[in-house]
Amino acid sequence: MDRADVIILGGGLVGLTIAIALDRHGLSSIVVDPADPAKTAAPAFDGRATAVSSSSWRMLDAIGVADALEEHACPIRSIRVSDGLAPGGIHFESEPDDDPLGMMVENRLLRSTLRERADAAEKVTLLMPARAAETVRDSTGVRIALEDSRLIAAPLLVAAEGRNSPTRDAANIPMARWSYDHAAIVLTVDHDRDHGNSAYEIFYPEGPFAILPMLPGTRSAIVWSVSKEDASAIVDLPDRALAAEIEKKMGGFLGEVRIAGPRWTYPLGFHHAATITAERLVLAGDSAHGIHPIAGQGLNLGFRDAAALAQVLVEGARLGLDLGDAQLLARYERWRSLDTLSVAAATDTLTRIYGVPGRTASAVRRFGMGLVQRFGPLKTQLMAQARGETGDLPLLLRGLPI
Repeated sequence: MDRADVIILGGGLVGLTIAIALDRHGLSSIVVDPADPAKTAAPAFDGRATAVSSSSWRMLDAIGVADALEEHACPIRSIRVSDGLAPGGIHFESEPDDDPLGMMVENRLLRSTLRERADAAEKVTLLMPARAAETVRDSTGVRIALEDSRLIAAPLLVAAEGRNSPTRDAANIPMARWSYDHAAIVLTVDHDRDHGNSAYEIFYPEGPFAILPMLPGTRSAIVWSVSKEDASAIVDLPDRALAAEIEKKMGGFLGEVRIAGPRWTYPLGFHHAATITAERLVLAGDSAHGIHPIAGQGLNLGFRDAAALAQVLVEGARLGLDLGDAQLLARYERWRSLDTLSVAAATDTLTRIYGVPGRTASAVRRFGMGLVQRFGPLKTQLMAQARGETGDLPLLLRGLPI
């Protein structure tokens, strides 16, 4: 039987980040994932790009991952938010000598870099593809029989399996969940004018339309929320027709648009676990919470889970505690619960407020955005939230070792 300090079910972005962070601080992990790594690294697997917040980027730097991503990541220097193409809105901008508001990275590149780092880590064992057949959690520890008959054990199990986490469901953890009547269309486009490292969030009644800067300066990622019934028709449009629709949504301010690659569509929904711990079990990332991409916070919430969990476990190990100790896991629960719930509630509220059609609703929204733009302290607070720099930040999110 193979043993480690932690077993992580799920070798995606959050699961691998936890494993690498623990390895950097002397704790071992076994990562189990049913997906074939060769397939998850393929360009066709995931067309999304993520706006990694400045605090999440500091963590990636602290665990030795950011250096391999730097030359491929596009800094976000400003974020412009507007109600449709109406004038006004909110403009967030980082100071020239300050960190960017975030870094745009392709998910495929982020995943392959994390896997390479985990593969090279001394205290990380990757079992991919592999699947848990039977899991036992009790007062003595966690024991898992894999489908290929291998046995693994640890004091703690981390479920980072994604939205449909079988481990979470088997633990009978209650969930609040609903689906939005929207789907996200995701693709990359080239355009004539340079984006100037600016991200745009344009709110339309039928859903938000995000333009996210990528390298080089004439390329952007598009995240376009449309009604479910329209998604398949839009995503199947010929390249020229789709480019024309996107150019119209942009208001033409980036010039002529050309489709630069495949397009994907993803259903949008909300889910939030009533608790993120159970006996010798913690949830992290999408296993614990899933939100609308309206503010680009989904993966960053998962990275904040990773930073907090790593700190709780490393500090617990230094004190000689059992890593599955209920009091230790309660600290992780307290640390993450308020942040995840507040971000989830805020994104859900924004989705509903900006989905109200009509001129009156639009006028009210523009009035509110005008107040935020003029009121410095509130704008500063919102910018700190976009950076992931509010609340009691774990050390890794400050760029510091634990």
